[in-house]
Amino acid sequence: MGNVLVAQRQRHLKWRGLDFLENILMMACGLTLLGFTTSVMLDIVTRTIGHPWLWLQEVTSTFFIYGIFIGAAAATRRNDHLYLTAFSEALHGRARLVVEVVIRLVVLTVALTMVCFGYINFLRGFGSFRMPSMTPIASLYAAIPLSGVLIALFTVEQLLNGLRNGFEHPEEAEIPVEGPAPGAQSAS
Repeated sequence: MGNVLVAQRQRHLKWRGLDFLENILMMACGLTLLGFTTSVMLDIVTRTIGHPWLWLQEVTSTFFIYGIFIGAAAATRRNDHLYLTAFSEALHGRARLVVEVVIRLVVLTVALTMVCFGYINFLRGFGSFRMPSMTPIASLYAAIPLSGVLIALFTVEQLLNGLRNGFEHPEEAEIPVEGPAPGAQSAS
């Protein structure tokens, strides 16, 4: 399995050993989106024909909730979410370092809060059940601490690599050179 879904942007903030996890998360995002869309479509069709499948609402909410929390973890690894890019990228040097570290410490705090309180909700969720399947609602709450663990892992990865390699992206350092576009022919 190749790492075609792994974002190559900000490679200096990532460990290659976690690329497989990003790849799996991106595939899971696609599957949850497909499952959510399909279940909504089937719910509409079965209700329109007068024979609703009541369990589809449970399936739809499961895909939706897992999609959100898996997507949050994947987006954290890719620096596409929970990240104040416009503010931090406008800074350079020590000011940028401080802002990047503070941002990641805030994200880490949120992730650890998700783990702690998500786990408490998960345990309490065994006393409540989803209708009509009577599945414990803990099956939904499990997504919260799992996502928190992944977000914390990816945040620590970025924090350690950023402190070691710097947070500025190599593509930010490149200054565009004026001249003809690549492959353009001169008019002489």
